[in-house]
Amino acid sequence: MNIREILERNPIIPALKNDQDLKEALESGSEIVFIIMANLMNIEDIVSKLKKEGKIVFVHADMIEGLSSSNYGVEYLVNHIDLDGIITTKHNMVAFAKKKNIPVIQRYFILDSFSFKNTVMHIRENKPDAVEILPGLMPKIIKRICNLVNLPVITGGLIDEKEDVMNALRAGAEGISTTKKELWQI
Repeated sequence: MNIREILERNPIIPALKNDQDLKEALESGSEIVFIIMANLMNIEDIVSKLKKEGKIVFVHADMIEGLSSSNYGVEYLVNHIDLDGIITTKHNMVAFAKKKNIPVIQRYFILDSFSFKNTVMHIRENKPDAVEILPGLMPKIIKRICNLVNLPVITGGLIDEKEDVMNALRAGAEGISTTKKELWQI
């Protein structure tokens, strides 16, 4: 799976935070979907419905209620859920996923110059398949990250207008994840 090619075809990524958004995600033109919140009782059903419609599904492993955000949690997801990849903020889970040949997007929150510096260092050390930078309303920072790493950069968080999407894409982001359903059809 080449994440960069998928993002070229699908720069807007529906991000599901509940199963009420599932219908709209299934109807969206995007072939990739991020599940950013779920629980052990509904994750299998949500992924199954998305996969049935041919969607590429990445699950935010840290945000599955009832599942430990550890290597065991990733192993459970991979062995019991038909996902295509994981999203995580945890460095150990990135290394574990890479060892198991599971595509992984590492998520970073950039709050200040210290977190920016650490983010770049961790990206270079961890070598995830792609990175997601939050919040997504920082075109200048997105551009700097894109210039410093040779990985697909996705951005998300607080993106709720078409202008936010366009600014992030102009800054170099290859994908935008958003829970804002109105933007899924751009």
